[in-house]
Amino acid sequence: MVDHSKQSNHKQHSNQAGSGLVIAAHGRHYLVQGKIGEESLKLQCVTRGKKSDVAVGDRVQLKLTSPNQGVIEAIDERHSLLYRSDQYKSKLLAANVTQLFIVVATEPGFADDLISRALVAAEAADVTAHIVLNKTDIVESLAKTRQRLQLYADLGYPVHEVSARAFPEQTCATLAPLLAGQSTILIGQSGMGKSSLINLIMPGADIAVREISAALDTGKHTTTFTRLYEMDVADTSLGGNPANIIDSPGFQEFGLYQLSEGMLERAFTEFSPYLGKCKFYNCHHLTEPSCAVLEAVKENKISPMRHQLYVQLLHESSQKLY
Repeated sequence: MVDHSKQSNHKQHSNQAGSGLVIAAHGRHYLVQGKIGEESLKLQCVTRGKKSDVAVGDRVQLKLTSPNQGVIEAIDERHSLLYRSDQYKSKLLAANVTQLFIVVATEPGFADDLISRALVAAEAADVTAHIVLNKTDIVESLAKTRQRLQLYADLGYPVHEVSARAFPEQTCATLAPLLAGQSTILIGQSGMGKSSLINLIMPGADIAVREISAALDTGKHTTTFTRLYEMDVADTSLGGNPANIIDSPGFQEFGLYQLSEGMLERAFTEFSPYLGKCKFYNCHHLTEPSCAVLEAVKENKISPMRHQLYVQLLHESSQKLY
């Protein structure tokens, strides 16, 4: 016997248009917090055809295909887009973020290369960058870690010291005002304590991860996809300002093959006083005579390590194949 109520319910939902916020992505499958008329729904969505240029944080237009599934028809204009790329392809990290938190810790060791690349990506995307030093209770490594991070503090990037496990209340008090009214992505290598920070700031995060994993069929304990949490103002003492946090999987590589030479030199903030002051107007700041940037490196006004990264990124951008 045919259940006509189910059929009519399906027809009622099919092809209804709405909009939503992409809160998780896994391959070409997306979880969208959608609004259809007055109804708020979590929808499993796909894109039309083989396109997979949707990012977590995107606002999208969609059509319902069944009560809990839809097709993404269009992406609203983005205010920012963070992504990394290698020689062959690019991987979207998040859209419409206003700030980037690079999470490092006293232990295990972190890579300066990854920090600098993330800072360059943030500058290129016009996103504010902060460094969060977690696990400050491990005092044996603290002085050395602070010394390493001083380079970035001197460049004007704020460094916030916290310990999610040892000093949870102080950690919340430090981070809550920074998160208010912002869309923040957390990035960092595995083991830095990103999950601990998110669970502290977002008490329901574990439950949300399980729900998202089930919806995307990725298994209950996966951490291999990017996901967005809309923050509950009451839980986070954010003074009435809506906010969200985006958690990204831990990764070791941060390729920036997509950045052109002009974008790169502007993304190194310490280069700015010297740009336009080189002998040659098309100076690459590599080996040219009378290069103002190279002179500044010699005089320790620009860190040699940062200049070496610039040279490396310039080389990578010339290798792009896609």
